[in-house]
Amino acid sequence: MEQQSQLGHIDLYYGDETKVAQEGYVPYGWQFEDEEVAIEVTRGRSINCFGLLSRANDFFSRITEENINADFIIETLDAFSLSIKKPTVVVLDNAKVHTARRVKELFEIWQNRGLYIFYLPPYSPHLNIIERLWKELKEGWLKPEDYQSADNLFYAVNRICAAIGTELFINFSQFNF
Repeated sequence: MEQQSQLGHIDLYYGDETKVAQEGYVPYGWQFEDEEVAIEVTRGRSINCFGLLSRANDFFSRITEENINADFIIETLDAFSLSIKKPTVVVLDNAKVHTARRVKELFEIWQNRGLYIFYLPPYSPHLNIIERLWKELKEGWLKPEDYQSADNLFYAVNRICAAIGTELFINFSQFNF
């Protein structure tokens, strides 16, 4: 699929969802021996984002405060299927919301529009390039001040998602086939 995409025969997108919570994202930390470090514990709101990303940083996403379920995935993929210009493959992991019966029931309709779904093997998040985007969103693009309130956080996530592919980019290595 990567080769077909590189040759321009298909468009290839990688899809997944992420949650950005008001508690903040702390993947690791360190401190000096004599230093006390504390992170205030809060139980705030969160925002969920389902996105589709190509290696060229074309990005299609939808954001919600609700949990992402199969209906949300269906609505997003259906809207996406109406915007494509040539055969397009969306690569997804095996999350229940991606493999739900209701999702699979729409495969024929989407295929008639040129949209095809491909599932990654189980336990292979390293093959889904959108994981790199979610890491950059949480570790790089969101700033500590964005977590000061739910409104700030939601605005920042929306702003970042709107800027992906125009002002914000992930540099993916190119494969030579």
